[in-house]
Amino acid sequence: MSETVDVVVVGMGPGGEAVAEQLAEAGLAVVGVEAHLVGGECPYYGCVPSKMMVRAADALAEARRVAELAGTASVTPDFAPVAARIRAEATDSWDDKVAVDRFVGKGGRFVRGHGRLTGPRTVAVEAPSGERTEFTARRAVVLNPGTDPAIPPIPGLADSPYWTNREAVAVEQAPESLIVIGGGTVGLELAQAFARFDTRVTVVEAAERLLPMEEPESGDLVAEVLRDENVTVRTGARITAVRHDDAGFTVDVDGHQVTAQQVVVATGRRPKLADLGLDVVGLDPTARFLDPDERMRIADGVYAIGDVTGHGAFTHVSMYQANIAIRHILGQDGPPARYHAVPRVTFTDPEVGAVGLTEAQARQQGLTIRIGTAAVPSSARGWIHKAGNQGLIKLIEDAARGVLVGATSVGPHGGEVLSMLALAVHAGVPTDQVRQMIYAYPTFHRAVEDALATLG
Repeated sequence: MSETVDVVVVGMGPGGEAVAEQLAEAGLAVVGVEAHLVGGECPYYGCVPSKMMVRAADALAEARRVAELAGTASVTPDFAPVAARIRAEATDSWDDKVAVDRFVGKGGRFVRGHGRLTGPRTVAVEAPSGERTEFTARRAVVLNPGTDPAIPPIPGLADSPYWTNREAVAVEQAPESLIVIGGGTVGLELAQAFARFDTRVTVVEAAERLLPMEEPESGDLVAEVLRDENVTVRTGARITAVRHDDAGFTVDVDGHQVTAQQVVVATGRRPKLADLGLDVVGLDPTARFLDPDERMRIADGVYAIGDVTGHGAFTHVSMYQANIAIRHILGQDGPPARYHAVPRVTFTDPEVGAVGLTEAQARQQGLTIRIGTAAVPSSARGWIHKAGNQGLIKLIEDAARGVLVGATSVGPHGGEVLSMLALAVHAGVPTDQVRQMIYAYPTFHRAVEDALATLG
């Protein structure tokens, strides 16, 4: 069968879902195509369920701090309420009926299946039954295929029942012991959350520091906190083999054997490009990422948004790009895409928030920079907070222009403190103006004022 519509959206993750819904509401004939779950990784396997785990784990940690601050408390971890909440409130037991009905209710047409470009503005969809339907779009095809967990080629790993984040958020009880392969955002959030439910956790990271894409101070501080919570942290480590039997997993790390009931692989994401038919619009299907222009176009009438554009596997980036694509498809004016102030948060305790360039990236770009730092525990609120007050502020200023080009906020509510720094980087607010603000006392963001005083 072949049909003509206005827009075809391939991949209904957060950004694709937003594009499809808003264009349908605008009166266009929109077909949304998704092979798995409408809503994508974030509500079912990523940010939403994992943060429910983090919130519960943080409550346990805070209760354990009572003895240092306010008396005594007895804590008995129980993962069952977390698992129940994830099923009931976040995922509907991994059923997307509510999301599908919402889209259809806005006037869209949903097709379950795998979508592939077969010509300019033409998409063939193969349903699970094998039935094939072809849609030609009068206005646009929007590609939002997302990413899958990247699995490293470690001998024995592929043949073992390892977890990724998808399996980890679906468990009904915390494992007795866990090896986390990967010390980035996903790995550390899961590692700390399970550890606070009394799982014995080992984190293995190939880079010399945890959070290798962030400031070194951030990774070092989180490693210190994790070790204080009895998590074993091994950085600069090489895994040579993984074995599994009835007793669990054995992982060979730098000539030593580490054992655990379960392994989580958290070594990044890989874009799903190979089966999109990109060659029919003159693009390389083996490319690492797609490279849309400032209006999110990759070819005439074809747009790409989300993780596959290489600007970070973040829901907020996908939604930002979705809005740009929506405006352009509707012929509306609006600012082009800019990525100089992308915020990112690792929801460990302490939270690690960052925006813009790191110090190393700024130097690589040849900028003349000034650095300002402050320790959160020495700030007014940090000193009052006491238990669980680890953190830091780090500012990167382009000295020639007198504006911040990057910043890091680590500490309690570090992601929230980041918001003022993200605004400063995004808008190019002169550093002198940021310095002259009135900072409410006593708040965590007063540490920003302390860091500004050290710029030099």
